[in-house]
Amino acid sequence: MDGSRIAVKTNNLGLDRHEAIETVAEWGIGGVHITASGPFEPEKLSRQDRKNLIKFVEDLGLEITAIMKWGGGVDLAEEENWQENIEEGKRLLELAADLECGIWGAHVGIMPWETSDPGWDRMVRAMAQLAEHGESVGACVAIEMGPEPPRIVRRLIETIGSEAIRVNYDPANLIIWPALLAKRNEEEYDRDWALEQYEPVEGAKTLGEFVVHCHAKDAMVRKGGEYQEVPLGTGWVDFEHWTSLLDDAGYDGFFAIEREVGDDPIGDIREAVEFLRGL
Repeated sequence: MDGSRIAVKTNNLGLDRHEAIETVAEWGIGGVHITASGPFEPEKLSRQDRKNLIKFVEDLGLEITAIMKWGGGVDLAEEENWQENIEEGKRLLELAADLECGIWGAHVGIMPWETSDPGWDRMVRAMAQLAEHGESVGACVAIEMGPEPPRIVRRLIETIGSEAIRVNYDPANLIIWPALLAKRNEEEYDRDWALEQYEPVEGAKTLGEFVVHCHAKDAMVRKGGEYQEVPLGTGWVDFEHWTSLLDDAGYDGFFAIEREVGDDPIGDIREAVEFLRGL
């Protein structure tokens, strides 16, 4: 893989935000994936701060590939804080536009599998509001994979019908989430069912045309349903096949390394860079 298509999610390095960006620049890759928290929250970055951040990154020979915010704490299918979350999402879209990446990656909640579920309607109405705002400012919400199979995400995108709703493809999440949900529901993890339904690699056929950003992350599920994020190339993701499917779909964007666990994140991420270069 061309190093210019490789990026790193900088908050995973465990360094000061600006120091993390400088460290990534030393590795000769193309981009940085920034988490919009702490000093990079929309409310803490003035227009001038945003311009300064772009210049700082560009002067190091990098580009901002996307911003990221919202993990498991926001669910647009639920009533709680529904409108407040939408308003925050609008501010994040504005930040993505101002930082000239135009992509805000986010877990938007757990999409119901059935359209008759009231949560499906709430999810659709919320995403429609975000799509309208994204179109107006020139940015998109890139739904991060995980809680639902690719076919459910595709159904939501087609229901909204806006280019401001796209996908941030994370194959490892499609391995982790079925095990996580089984554990939450006190159910036995069924590997064959989970891989068939969630399609961590083959899902690229379903969603490839909507993918605007990717997370390079690997995972596996051990005996007893214990899920684990692991270094790239040591888990269940067939990266050769996954990247080839995305290439077939016309994806030419970034693969941003995400390493959220481990005692040596910098070492793991540097090895991940070399792993991707070797594809």
